[in-house]
Amino acid sequence: MSIQDILVYPDERLKQLSNEVTEFDGAFKQLLDNLEETRLAGPGAVGIAAPQIAVFQRVVIVDVSKMRKPVPNHGYMILVNPEITEWDGYDIGREGCLSVPDFTGNVIRAKSIHLKALDREGNDIEFDMEGFEARAVQHELDHLDGLLFLDRVVSRNTDIFKRKVYKKS
Repeated sequence: MSIQDILVYPDERLKQLSNEVTEFDGAFKQLLDNLEETRLAGPGAVGIAAPQIAVFQRVVIVDVSKMRKPVPNHGYMILVNPEITEWDGYDIGREGCLSVPDFTGNVIRAKSIHLKALDREGNDIEFDMEGFEARAVQHELDHLDGLLFLDRVVSRNTDIFKRKVYKKS
């Protein structure tokens, strides 16, 4: 396993579309391990998408198991070739991103979603999600389509904020 470099906005590669995963071999498992190690090295990163480390495959990792709010969630998820098949409602929430380290922004997302994907072995999985978990998954799936939260902010004039810098203890 190794920590990979994160592509940072305005790197043009962040706009690239990702390809479906077709091989679940050792190289793919190594990608998953590197992706997770890179996520864990990020400051408070809840999720990461393969395109953020310049691997343009449709795979994301999301871990909301340590969130403070005791909302029911699915914890740690590896989502391969994920697809949102249903969504309901809309809500505005603040988002940040490893690829946009200096800013956060207010983004409109669906309140609840139904997601179909494959797991790390290529087996079908499905989830119903709501709240922060649904928001985090939608954020990561955008990376697979070459989108950043900056592309979805409510208003570029009033809804992008300089990120606060916290000292590590």
